[in-house]
Amino acid sequence: WLYVEDHCKGIDLVLRQGTVGEVYNIGGFNEESNINIVKQVIAIIARIMREEPQYQQLLQCSLDDINDGLIQFVTDRPGHDMRYAIDPSKIARELGWYPETPFTEGIEKTIRWNLDHQPWVRSVTSGDYQKYYEEMYGNR
Repeated sequence: WLYVEDHCKGIDLVLRQGTVGEVYNIGGFNEESNINIVKQVIAIIARIMREEPQYQQLLQCSLDDINDGLIQFVTDRPGHDMRYAIDPSKIARELGWYPETPFTEGIEKTIRWNLDHQPWVRSVTSGDYQKYYEEMYGNR
Protein backbone atom coordinates (compact mmCIF):
# COMPACT_ATOMS: atom_id res chain seq x y z
CA TRP A 1 0.00 0.00 0.00
CA LEU A 2 1.71 3.08 -1.31
CA TYR A 3 0.58 6.61 -2.10
CA VAL A 4 0.82 7.34 -5.82
CA GLU A 5 3.20 10.32 -5.48
CA ASP A 6 5.62 8.20 -3.46
CA HIS A 7 5.45 5.52 -6.13
CA CYS A 8 6.19 8.08 -8.86
CA LYS A 9 9.14 9.43 -6.87
CA GLY A 10 10.46 5.89 -6.49
CA ILE A 11 10.20 5.27 -10.24
CA ASP A 12 11.94 8.57 -10.94
CA LEU A 13 14.76 7.69 -8.54
CA VAL A 14 15.25 4.28 -10.17
CA LEU A 15 15.36 5.89 -13.61
CA ARG A 16 17.92 8.48 -12.51
CA GLN A 17 20.09 6.51 -10.08
CA GLY A 18 19.26 2.82 -10.40
CA THR A 19 21.56 0.27 -11.96
CA VAL A 20 20.52 -0.68 -15.49
CA GLY A 21 19.10 -4.21 -15.54
CA GLU A 22 18.42 -4.33 -11.81
CA VAL A 23 14.94 -4.79 -10.35
CA TYR A 24 13.74 -2.50 -7.58
CA ASN A 25 10.49 -3.15 -5.73
CA ILE A 26 8.83 0.08 -4.68
CA GLY A 27 6.62 -0.53 -1.67
CA GLY A 28 5.17 1.06 1.41
CA PHE A 29 6.96 -1.06 4.01
CA ASN A 30 3.55 -2.10 5.28
CA GLU A 31 1.29 -5.06 4.76
CA GLU A 32 -2.41 -5.05 5.49
CA SER A 33 -5.32 -7.32 4.63
CA ASN A 34 -7.84 -6.17 2.06
CA ILE A 35 -10.67 -6.28 4.60
CA ASN A 36 -8.81 -3.94 6.95
CA ILE A 37 -8.13 -1.54 4.09
CA VAL A 38 -11.80 -1.56 3.07
CA LYS A 39 -12.89 -0.90 6.65
CA GLN A 40 -10.43 2.00 6.89
CA VAL A 41 -11.74 3.47 3.62
CA ILE A 42 -15.33 3.29 4.90
CA ALA A 43 -14.35 4.91 8.20
CA ILE A 44 -12.49 7.72 6.43
CA ILE A 45 -15.39 8.41 4.06
CA ALA A 46 -17.81 8.44 7.01
CA ARG A 47 -15.59 10.90 8.91
CA ILE A 48 -15.22 13.16 5.87
CA MET A 49 -19.00 13.15 5.33
CA ARG A 50 -19.58 13.90 9.00
CA GLU A 51 -17.10 16.81 8.99
CA GLU A 52 -17.99 18.09 5.50
CA PRO A 53 -21.70 17.49 4.84
CA GLN A 54 -21.48 18.75 1.24
CA TYR A 55 -20.12 15.32 0.33
CA GLN A 56 -23.43 13.71 1.32
CA GLN A 57 -25.13 15.67 -1.45
CA LEU A 58 -22.27 15.02 -3.87
CA LEU A 59 -22.45 11.27 -3.29
CA GLN A 60 -26.25 11.32 -3.05
CA CYS A 61 -26.28 9.33 0.16
CA SER A 62 -26.57 9.93 3.87
CA LEU A 63 -24.00 9.32 6.55
CA ASP A 64 -26.12 6.36 7.71
CA ASP A 65 -25.42 4.67 4.36
CA ILE A 66 -21.65 4.61 4.93
CA ASN A 67 -20.89 1.61 7.13
CA ASP A 68 -19.40 -1.88 7.07
CA GLY A 69 -22.71 -3.14 5.66
CA LEU A 70 -21.42 -1.93 2.27
CA ILE A 71 -18.88 -4.74 2.24
CA GLN A 72 -19.80 -7.62 -0.03
CA PHE A 73 -17.72 -10.76 0.06
CA VAL A 74 -17.22 -12.50 -3.27
CA THR A 75 -15.74 -15.83 -4.28
CA ASP A 76 -12.04 -15.60 -5.04
CA ARG A 77 -11.18 -15.99 -8.68
CA PRO A 78 -8.97 -18.95 -9.64
CA GLY A 79 -5.31 -18.15 -9.04
CA HIS A 80 -6.16 -15.23 -6.76
CA ASP A 81 -3.19 -14.06 -4.69
CA MET A 82 -3.66 -14.76 -1.00
CA ARG A 83 -1.50 -11.80 -0.08
CA TYR A 84 0.05 -8.83 -1.79
CA ALA A 85 3.50 -8.26 -0.39
CA ILE A 86 6.79 -7.12 -1.82
CA ASP A 87 10.16 -6.52 -0.24
CA PRO A 88 11.25 -2.93 -0.89
CA SER A 89 14.43 -3.22 1.20
CA LYS A 90 16.70 -3.20 -1.88
CA ILE A 91 15.58 0.23 -3.08
CA ALA A 92 15.96 1.55 0.47
CA ARG A 93 19.40 0.01 0.90
CA GLU A 94 20.84 0.83 -2.53
CA LEU A 95 19.11 4.11 -3.40
CA GLY A 96 17.99 5.42 0.00
CA TRP A 97 14.32 5.53 -1.03
CA TYR A 98 11.53 5.37 1.52
CA PRO A 99 7.92 6.49 1.14
CA GLU A 100 7.30 10.01 2.42
CA THR A 101 3.56 9.68 2.96
CA PRO A 102 2.19 7.61 5.86
CA PHE A 103 -0.48 5.14 4.73
CA THR A 104 -3.35 6.84 6.57
CA GLU A 105 -2.48 10.20 5.02
CA GLY A 106 -2.06 8.74 1.54
CA ILE A 107 -5.33 6.82 1.60
CA GLU A 108 -7.22 9.91 2.74
CA LYS A 109 -5.63 12.01 -0.02
CA THR A 110 -6.65 9.32 -2.51
CA ILE A 111 -10.23 9.20 -1.19
CA ARG A 112 -10.51 13.00 -1.27
CA TRP A 113 -9.18 13.11 -4.84
CA ASN A 114 -11.82 10.62 -5.90
CA LEU A 115 -14.56 12.51 -4.04
CA ASP A 116 -13.49 15.75 -5.70
CA HIS A 117 -13.30 14.24 -9.20
CA GLN A 118 -16.65 12.48 -9.47
CA PRO A 119 -17.07 12.99 -13.26
CA TRP A 120 -13.82 11.11 -13.81
CA VAL A 121 -14.81 8.39 -11.31
CA ARG A 122 -18.16 7.94 -13.06
CA SER A 123 -16.45 7.68 -16.45
CA VAL A 124 -14.26 4.86 -15.14
CA THR A 125 -16.92 3.00 -13.18
CA SER A 126 -19.48 3.28 -15.98
CA GLY A 127 -17.42 1.02 -18.22
CA ASP A 128 -17.26 3.60 -21.03
CA TYR A 129 -13.47 3.41 -21.07
CA GLN A 130 -13.75 -0.31 -21.91
CA LYS A 131 -15.78 0.59 -25.01
CA TYR A 132 -13.02 3.00 -26.02
CA TYR A 133 -10.33 0.34 -25.68
CA GLU A 134 -12.43 -2.16 -27.61
CA GLU A 135 -12.92 0.33 -30.43
CA MET A 136 -9.24 1.31 -30.50
CA TYR A 137 -7.62 -2.08 -29.96
CA GLY A 138 -10.28 -4.75 -30.44
CA ASN A 139 -9.24 -5.66 -33.99
CA ARG A 140 -5.53 -6.06 -33.32
